[in-house]
Amino acid sequence: MKNIILTTTVLLSLACTACEDFLTVESPDQLTSEKFWRNETDAESGLAAAYSKLEHSDNTWGFSEVRWPVEAYREDLIDPGSDAMNYLNWVELSNFTYTNGNSQFNSYWENIYRGINYANQVIEKVPTIDADKIDEAARTQILNEAYFLRGYYHMKLILNWEQVINRDFYIVTASVEELSGELATRVATWDLIISDLTKAKELPAILNIDQVGRATKGAANAYLGFAFLTRAYEETESKQDFLTKALAHLEDVKGYSLVKDFRGMFDGTNQNSSEVVFELQFSMNSANGANYKTQMHKWIASSELGGWDEILPTEKLVNAYMKEGKIATTGRYDTRAYETLFFDDPYFNGTESSVYGYPYKEIFGDDGRVVFRKLLPATLDEMNASRVGYNIPLMRYSNVLLMKAEALNELGRGSEAIPYINEIRDIHGDMPPVNPTTKEAIHAQIEHERILEFPLENLRFYDLRRWDTATEVLHAVGRKNFDKVKHSFYPVPLTEINSNDKL
Repeated sequence: MKNIILTTTVLLSLACTACEDFLTVESPDQLTSEKFWRNETDAESGLAAAYSKLEHSDNTWGFSEVRWPVEAYREDLIDPGSDAMNYLNWVELSNFTYTNGNSQFNSYWENIYRGINYANQVIEKVPTIDADKIDEAARTQILNEAYFLRGYYHMKLILNWEQVINRDFYIVTASVEELSGELATRVATWDLIISDLTKAKELPAILNIDQVGRATKGAANAYLGFAFLTRAYEETESKQDFLTKALAHLEDVKGYSLVKDFRGMFDGTNQNSSEVVFELQFSMNSANGANYKTQMHKWIASSELGGWDEILPTEKLVNAYMKEGKIATTGRYDTRAYETLFFDDPYFNGTESSVYGYPYKEIFGDDGRVVFRKLLPATLDEMNASRVGYNIPLMRYSNVLLMKAEALNELGRGSEAIPYINEIRDIHGDMPPVNPTTKEAIHAQIEHERILEFPLENLRFYDLRRWDTATEVLHAVGRKNFDKVKHSFYPVPLTEINSNDKL
């Protein structure tokens, strides 16, 4: 199959590939690296293995229990739920008491390097496939997708660690020299990321129906924009140049548009929409033993909804949605409040809407709390199911627009940023336009819109660090343990230190 879902058989084959290079005895009936890369089908399967490591999604439990604690628990918009308190290794991520032995970001690190390893196999092996065994256009596309994934994985690392090990070649021996690696400078890692994503710009802008979910030119440009925008704040001597490059790449994200159905992008009813630039694919398809499902909905949902109560919105997030009052064209708060949260409001207690068919007060009581609605399935039957199989957006066009607005504002072109802000407010929020007149006011509005747009999409901590406001913001919500020097990035995992002779 040509989408990013990986069959169990292929994944096991690639897992064998990763370790068989270290064996000295070769079994004639087992796949090895040398035997596997025979034709276009093998190349597609190898690429599927590289896609399988996106966001820890090939692990039913790890997908939720690694991704959100590691990326989101540090935010001022997120609190661990009541059940999360049973897991010290999760809670210490939220209160900044972790050590380098924390199991969650150790798993996060390991998973990403497995993805890099798979991508490197594709990059090294696909060029060796005989010309009569693979279409050249397919070869080029597969290689550029592998470069995209290698750049994407390294970017996930550099967003969470100050220094990482650049892996730009496929390790084929068990030598200490190859297995161990030194920490690269941030400049070197950003250069690798940008080089790989630049190659991926040669990908098609539009995919065939059987390739939906794979990387495109638009995705490459969106992440290049994100890379240059982030780097602009880190390398201030080149800030103007990097902002200009970020803007150029973001302007080249074409063919996308905001959708009115905001919640549908997150509940399975509006998958692979015109707004989504890159989307993580799941499916309820179980043919031939396939398992592309997740228990994410149980992890996200509160106990009142039959979930496990692992993650909750903070009071700050709730207040942000209600900050402007009921001035939307609907006569309510910003529409994104209702699409993201369940809370005590006539909207959820009347006949117009409900909480899975029940009034809010019937489920949560008169003193009910605010919980997440975003990323929960559309129907009660799905909510009650043990597994779900709908997609999760990783890069949306609204992020592209707000990054463009930020770059323009930083370049002194704030008036050009305002239309992007208002477009999102109108389509997603049903909110009236704003017209801030100073650079500081425009930045504040951009931050406000990012807060309302991206809960559970795990961008907030990177925003705070980019703007150098993490200390002020986190301390203001009671996260007094946060120390800019210690906690802006995670420490190199203990598992890596113990296994890497160069650290």
